[in-house]
Amino acid sequence: MPSGARMPHQGAPMGPPGPPYSGSPTVRPGLPTPVMEPSRKRPAPSQQNQQQQNVQNRARNAKRRKMADKILPQRQKRKLRLYISNTFNPAKPDADDSDGSIASWELRVEGKLLDDPGKLKRKFSSFFKSLVIELDKDLYGPDNHLVEWHRTPTTQETDGFQVKRPGDVSVRCTLLLMLDYQPPQFKLDPRLARLLGIHTQTRSCIIQALWQYVKTNKLQDSHDKEYINCDKYFQQIFDCPRLKFSEIPQRLTNLLLPPDPIVINHVISVDPNDQKKTACYDIDVEVEDPLKSQMSSFLLSTANQQEIASLDNKIHETIESINQLKIQRDFMLSFSRDPKGYIQDWLKSQSRDLKMMTDVVGNPEEERRAAFYHEPWSQEAVSRYFYCKIQQRRQELEQALAVRNT
Repeated sequence: MPSGARMPHQGAPMGPPGPPYSGSPTVRPGLPTPVMEPSRKRPAPSQQNQQQQNVQNRARNAKRRKMADKILPQRQKRKLRLYISNTFNPAKPDADDSDGSIASWELRVEGKLLDDPGKLKRKFSSFFKSLVIELDKDLYGPDNHLVEWHRTPTTQETDGFQVKRPGDVSVRCTLLLMLDYQPPQFKLDPRLARLLGIHTQTRSCIIQALWQYVKTNKLQDSHDKEYINCDKYFQQIFDCPRLKFSEIPQRLTNLLLPPDPIVINHVISVDPNDQKKTACYDIDVEVEDPLKSQMSSFLLSTANQQEIASLDNKIHETIESINQLKIQRDFMLSFSRDPKGYIQDWLKSQSRDLKMMTDVVGNPEEERRAAFYHEPWSQEAVSRYFYCKIQQRRQELEQALAVRNT
């Protein structure tokens, strides 16, 4: 077995995130859409609806442009079954070679992915970054009790590992397996782990959990959104009363540790009755969905992209048609339930729209009746009107006299 730098034994055993009608219809079928002139001060509701429709259309177009970025099947957890077994070769005094004359044992560490649907079976070693087997130090000494395998750029994947050593007594050993997380995962500082409720996760998930904590506890500065006002827990962890969002990735560096290895304690038995026994362990590992590569190639194909975009356009057009038909149906249903009340509400809505479009002040319907001008306030209104006119005429005369005098 190839050997490399020793990996320290760290951590504990670990098992392998259109509203219903309410008085006035949004769109009135069969009626022309009024257009607001540039000189109008306020846009008509119909134009506001059109603006909202344009925003929705732009959002849908952006969604269609991102067809290649659709969410594909993500990595899924599967069971990797680990088999640990050993054989014992007793010493043979009459053996010709030196190997046969000395008792020895051989340890095998193998594994396979359960229910692997892929055509190309993954090698056992491809799931790990490193493997360390620690033998009894008293039996094999400080220089020969560690057997190590570490992944390198030129590593050849294998279906298992074998370790052979001389000996005729049972040996206690410890296996340390470091999973090869993709994307990389990190173990959180104990204080941060307690605060966020996560132990080992990817960097992006950790930052997302931090942001969720900030939102839940309202720590974002209300005046300067770029800053976080730390509570007592954040102050203990980040050692500052206030920090920027942009500082979080850098400050997290000192709070993220390598994940704990999987620790398995095993006894290498030389008892003939135990030779056929195999220890099995199931480890949770993440693997790519087998459909992801097929879907990626399908979405990246130019011809397929055009076909998908065309079908997507048809889907959106059909949805728009359905929405318009629903609006018309709601209009007709509301009219059929209460024709009189609906017509009255509709006329009031038309009147409001007309006022907003033409900047009309007051109520023309009331103002055209004589009774409107016999109200108690009419005398004072007339006096104020004439007073304003007199003041206006006076200013005009004063300006004319001033021009003549100069």
